[in-house]
Amino acid sequence: MLSKKAKIKRMIKKGKKAIELLEKKRNRSLAALLEAMLNEVEPYEADVEFFKTYTAMIAVERENLTKLIAELLPKTQNDSDLSVKVK
Repeated sequence: MLSKKAKIKRMIKKGKKAIELLEKKRNRSLAALLEAMLNEVEPYEADVEFFKTYTAMIAVERENLTKLIAELLPKTQNDSDLSVKVK
């Protein structure tokens, strides 16, 4: 059985991989939005919605990572250290 600390570290690793995957998906829709902008045409609504959805999902994953990392850090470190460790 894994210790609590090991379990949290595993969850952090899994969360980082999830963010990477979501960012790749978001980049595909971002490319479609950029192409539409460069061609001066209206982007497909699906591309806009995918971008918004993936951006929101990434924000949730990052928030979860911040909470997990806070559990691992000593209580003396302040919240400003968390943002550096998540990215």
